[in-house]
Amino acid sequence: MIGRLQGIVLEKSAPDLLVDVNGVGYEVQAPLTTFAVLGRIGESAVLYTHLAIREDAHQLYGFSDKSQRSLFRTLIKVSGVGPKLALAILSGMDVNAFAMCVHNEDITALTRLPGVGKKTAERLVVEMRDRLKEWQTPAPLWQAADHAERASADQVLLEAESALVSLGYKPTEAARMLNKIADQASTSEELIRLALKNSLGNT
Repeated sequence: MIGRLQGIVLEKSAPDLLVDVNGVGYEVQAPLTTFAVLGRIGESAVLYTHLAIREDAHQLYGFSDKSQRSLFRTLIKVSGVGPKLALAILSGMDVNAFAMCVHNEDITALTRLPGVGKKTAERLVVEMRDRLKEWQTPAPLWQAADHAERASADQVLLEAESALVSLGYKPTEAARMLNKIADQASTSEELIRLALKNSLGNT
């Protein structure tokens, strides 16, 4: 079993990679989430791999980290999900986002993934929910994602508050304006625009 490759990337044409390891070229298929963090052609790369053996072919799949590979290996155990669909799922969504979808039973988000219809999405939620423990990190992935999301939201609020203060509003006033609309926008620019609109509307 080939579990890890370290070599020079010779070719990149999603989902296919050609990696030179000490003069031997390995053909590897990888999700777009792995392509996004790989270096340029001619640069060194490390891939955690899974070898799928069929009667007609041996196919090597590569991933940028072990959590991607673990999720891939768990996905292909789901009824109706083969390596091709598992690779497509990992191309459209990172590990934490997928874990959140399963945890929150977000069928709608899963059906946006290529090749995933409603029935497949429902099957993924049911079967993957029971298998989360097989591939989650020491802290549950959805909790890590929730924490990241909250941290991002707090940062957006801080940026918006700082901008309002620079426009002449008192810190307490800016905070009060933003607290009323915190759940109505996802970026600091949207929050600022909405806060100013509400303020002008009340004058």
